Amino acid sequence: MASQIEHREGERARVLIAGAGIAGVEAALALRDLAGELVEVEMRDPRREFAFRPFAVGEPYGAARIFRYDMEALAARCGASFHSDGIVSVEPRQRLAVTRDGERLSYDFLLLATGVRMLWAVPGAVTFWGVADEGQVGDVVADLRAGRLRSLVFTMPGGPSWALPLYELALFAASELAKVGRGRTRLTVVTPEDAPLELFGRRAGEQMGQLLEERGVEVLAGAHPVAFEDGRLRIAPGEAVEADAVIGLPRLEGRQVVGLPHDPEGFVGVDEYGRAIGADRVFAAGDVTAFPIKQGGIATQQADVAAGLIARECGAGVDSEPFDPVLRGVLWTGREPRYLYGRPTGGHGETSSLSERPQWPAQNGKVIGRYLTSFLDSLSDDSGHAPVVGSPSMS
Repeated sequence: MASQIEHREGERARVLIAGAGIAGVEAALALRDLAGELVEVEMRDPRREFAFRPFAVGEPYGAARIFRYDMEALAARCGASFHSDGIVSVEPRQRLAVTRDGERLSYDFLLLATGVRMLWAVPGAVTFWGVADEGQVGDVVADLRAGRLRSLVFTMPGGPSWALPLYELALFAASELAKVGRGRTRLTVVTPEDAPLELFGRRAGEQMGQLLEERGVEVLAGAHPVAFEDGRLRIAPGEAVEADAVIGLPRLEGRQVVGLPHDPEGFVGVDEYGRAIGADRVFAAGDVTAFPIKQGGIATQQADVAAGLIARECGAGVDSEPFDPVLRGVLWTGREPRYLYGRPTGGHGETSSLSERPQWPAQNGKVIGRYLTSFLDSLSDDSGHAPVVGSPSMS
């Protein structure tokens, strides 16, 4: 482990956070708690608002909405400053980051939390982007409600991903059909996974499969979507699936920053403490890392690990623990929520489950983060921010 940084007495270490998504906000909150006045935290992101997307899956069905927060005000409450400008390149040896506007920023530590680019993956399909006004999922739901669809397919590409929204969209559709009394529409999930939500573990996957079967959703596993045309979804391997409409998840690609090592898909490799491989004093957390599971809860855990080591290197008397991911997911079913738990790395045995009650202390919201969940929940209406609400119900 690297030795503590050297800086003049009374001078705070400068921590630059590139990206203002879930990982970035969690990191700022963790640094405020763990390092306090030892650090000066600055956040950079071209977007001026923090869109909390985990609720987006309920928007097409009128069951939830995305919450948006002014990023400058949010950063201030995290004990950080904010500038609406992205980091495009880094010179690790000089510890300099360059913005889109050409500004050169010095740092003691850089935390990369730039997230991913979402790309159209299935030609002909409607893509669920996670933001309501960027797709036509609502139009498909309207056709479903009106009884104009005989067959609706939900699918996702292979590669690094987060599959939970795929199954939530399908379960919402099943509940919508039950609600309006139209049971003739065939609902099918086509997934490259060997089993539904296999990343949580065998037991959770089996329980998820049973739930889908109970709700009348068919599953075609081990199949990659190729294209939707002429009323048929071509897949590989296997025969094409007939469909009147197809909703697909996007393909994910890491947001590359010039000067930092990355794999062919743009994702940054990190060690067990979140340090970027091949770049001194650079950390990465969240979807931009090469860790294959792209989930908000995982992003907060990565941010906490990185913040812990940064705080320790700045002289804070805290322990820094390595990344040991725990998957906690709130599954919206269109009725009562279900709770998923699993350990995606070995050495823990079979721990996964899908249950009616969470295996963790009750918290509001869909992302379970050490700091983020309670922080967003604490934001009140009179402060100009919308509070985070609980799971929707369509029963």
